[in-house]
Amino acid sequence: MEIKVEKVEKEQLDEMGVFSWPIWEKEVSVFDWFYDSKETFYVLEGEVEVEPNEGEPVRFGPGSLVTMPEGLGCTWKVEKPIRKHYRFG
Repeated sequence: MEIKVEKVEKEQLDEMGVFSWPIWEKEVSVFDWFYDSKETFYVLEGEVEVEPNEGEPVRFGPGSLVTMPEGLGCTWKVEKPIRKHYRFG
């Protein structure tokens, strides 16, 4: 399962409606997570490393559009507090 990290133009973010999605915030922490549905999110602030249960770790920060696939098990390592717009499905 691939974690997709992209840098996209503001126009594409506007077309997707990203800035109307809810916001999620998390302090510096480490936690396990399982995605029972696909999540797409846009990082406003923070630095994170996500280590999939199978595969290589992925890093992302401000300006990253990230897609987490359904069925992914992973460990989040929030290195700087994160703030992101998100959408499931």
